[in-house]
Amino acid sequence: MGLFNLFRKKNMSNEIKEYLEKGAVVLDVRTLGEWNEGHSEGAKHIVLNTIPENVETIKSWGKPVIAVCRSGGRSGQATDFLTNHGVDVINGGPWGNVDQHL
Repeated sequence: MGLFNLFRKKNMSNEIKEYLEKGAVVLDVRTLGEWNEGHSEGAKHIVLNTIPENVETIKSWGKPVIAVCRSGGRSGQATDFLTNHGVDVINGGPWGNVDQHL
């Protein structure tokens, strides 16, 4: 692991902590099977391919959002989409990144 990766991981961890302190909702975008294998306590579950039809629900939470998945790819897609639709959201990457701060 290079120095850049260590720096990025530390910054992501700090950003996750800041969002949790602001009362962020953890949004898990994995499949139902993945969700059933384990998830962060209190997280909301909306599968990635249903995010477009659930944007208004997500906005109605009235809180910042931390999107998570298994590796960070799908949560990155969800983050991009939600950002473009006016949601205050960050990509938390793998759900364990957030779970360690709860």
